[in-house]
Amino acid sequence: MRFLKTIILALFALANLCIADEPLTLSLPKEQAELWSKATSATMALRYGDALEISRKLRAQNEGAGCVLENIVRISIYDDKGDTAALQKAGKFLENCKTAGLWDALRRFEMGFVQGETGHSVKGAMTTRSAAKAFEDSKELEARAFFAIYAYYIDKSFSWVPFKSDNRELYLATLDSASQKSERFWPLFLTPLIWMHYDKEDFATGLKLAERGLKRAPNHPVMLQIKADMLYRLKKYDEAAGIYERSAADYLKRTGKSIRYWCSALNLIRIYSDKGDKAKADTWRKTLDDPKFKELKDWMPGSLMDDLKKKKLL
Repeated sequence: MRFLKTIILALFALANLCIADEPLTLSLPKEQAELWSKATSATMALRYGDALEISRKLRAQNEGAGCVLENIVRISIYDDKGDTAALQKAGKFLENCKTAGLWDALRRFEMGFVQGETGHSVKGAMTTRSAAKAFEDSKELEARAFFAIYAYYIDKSFSWVPFKSDNRELYLATLDSASQKSERFWPLFLTPLIWMHYDKEDFATGLKLAERGLKRAPNHPVMLQIKADMLYRLKKYDEAAGIYERSAADYLKRTGKSIRYWCSALNLIRIYSDKGDKAKADTWRKTLDDPKFKELKDWMPGSLMDDLKKKKLL
């Protein structure tokens, strides 16, 4: 009897070991994967209502993945339209998504972004770290790309340490590959890839990548602003100003004086200043007297505000 009990316990332990060793994956059944890709396409076409509806269809089939997708759409609404309520709603709902494995890692990865955007930078960094570590050992390209987003900046932070391995070029290559091969996550990979090249001051590559994004999502307003940022750093002031002038007009029409409208205004101040067009720089600087700018000032990109202050343009 004792021998039989020992055998049963051993088999139970082996079964648990096998379950623990099952490969973690972001793969979905074909129908569910197609729904996610359709939601990505709708999001990048600014059809947010359609994207949310598609995510709910996925949620009916796969509660965890659908919940994560629904809130990625909400984060995209915030990123484009400056809808801070959508961002806060995403953060609240992501806390309660019923996920497991790499889907839980992706949930936490997105939560880390929300926490960082809402002023909880330390908490956001810790959440992102815990999520990224779950992706580290995966063989899947998409999972390795999510890890690369985190790991690139870790290696950058420790690049001064002697004999410390630096795998940033590998992470760039991983993100580049994933941004081209992944139908559902390509915007989540391409955008950080562009900013990594921006940090390297490789603005020409950043511009090429932004243009790649615009081929997949023509006239996407956020990608257009990113393109303008690269053009500005390449000192192509007329092209950069032209995009930001149109962007300001577009956002004013679509969203009113939202976050990205003010981002346009701030960028136009420094573009025209660097170009030597003081009159136009002053015209845009005067728009900042608007109380609506003061209401949203804390939501402006820190690096942009720091640059303007450094140039004594604010």
